[in-house]
Amino acid sequence: MIHTNSFLPLRRFLSRSESEIPEELQRLIIDVAQSCKLISMAVNQGALGDIYGSDDTQNIQGEVQKKLDIISNQILLEGTEWTGRIAGIASEEMDAVYPIPDPYIKGEYLLLFDPLDGSSNIDVNISVGTIFSILKCPDSAHRGSDNSFLQPGRAQVAAGYVIYGSSTVLVLTTGVTVNAFTLDQRLGEFILTHPNMRIPRSTAEFAINTSNLPYWTDPIRHYIDDCIAGKKGPRGKQFNMRWVGSMVADIHRTMTRGGIFLYPQDSKNPQLPAKLRLMYEANPMALLVETAGGLATTGTHPILEIQPEKLHQRVPVIMGSTEEVQVVLDYHQN
Repeated sequence: MIHTNSFLPLRRFLSRSESEIPEELQRLIIDVAQSCKLISMAVNQGALGDIYGSDDTQNIQGEVQKKLDIISNQILLEGTEWTGRIAGIASEEMDAVYPIPDPYIKGEYLLLFDPLDGSSNIDVNISVGTIFSILKCPDSAHRGSDNSFLQPGRAQVAAGYVIYGSSTVLVLTTGVTVNAFTLDQRLGEFILTHPNMRIPRSTAEFAINTSNLPYWTDPIRHYIDDCIAGKKGPRGKQFNMRWVGSMVADIHRTMTRGGIFLYPQDSKNPQLPAKLRLMYEANPMALLVETAGGLATTGTHPILEIQPEKLHQRVPVIMGSTEEVQVVLDYHQN
């Protein structure tokens, strides 16, 4: 990963991009980034802002909503619905597509997001983040129906996440390169700090929730057993395990220094064999990882080639350094 000392704000970077990003897409990315600045402020307030704890509601996933889930979702809605750039919005926290209300003009893009990934960690001050995905609306009337959103991950025109940690960092791709921008709190601007991020091809680090070991499929169990066996095992090298429990934090580590992230299928709840959402988490992260030179798969299918069947569809997720993901694929094939 290359660091830069040159001063290049996000807005200027987008306008100067060699990939010629359409102006309306540039502006939509800026709209999302502006909303994430407000979420960053809310996260940083912590207990002082009375945002800790849970609300008395559940989202469509059946998960109890944290106060900051609801606040973050509302910030993103209010920051983008009026701009005239989007035809509809879908959020992990909402049951159905959010239509752009009248009298706002409808635009040509669709916006999807997980407003606060890892929010179960917010009360203990562990890094959380926002994940977003942008699609073109296939409906010429820009109606933004449910079916308009059901596009494979390869159709994304932009994807990214913002991690709220020791600093606030936006990691963004429009499908050509992956670039990271750090929020300068003095200027209120995202500044390019990590251009053209690349994931190392090989790794000796894996991230997985080992408490689910009894419920894994045989290929995943054998793979992890062989990693843990270290130099004396069939892999012949020592591995480290990392697990934050916030996808944004675990993927950000993978993006910056390599590794493999696994949230595989398991039998813990037969009605819910996969945990992560295809449209709000797996697809945007897969586009980032693959654009940075990594691989993203369910174990049997490339994530970006899955044709979604429903808005809140869940899939197994394995992504990160190319050589290590290929090893996991080999375990599945054998």
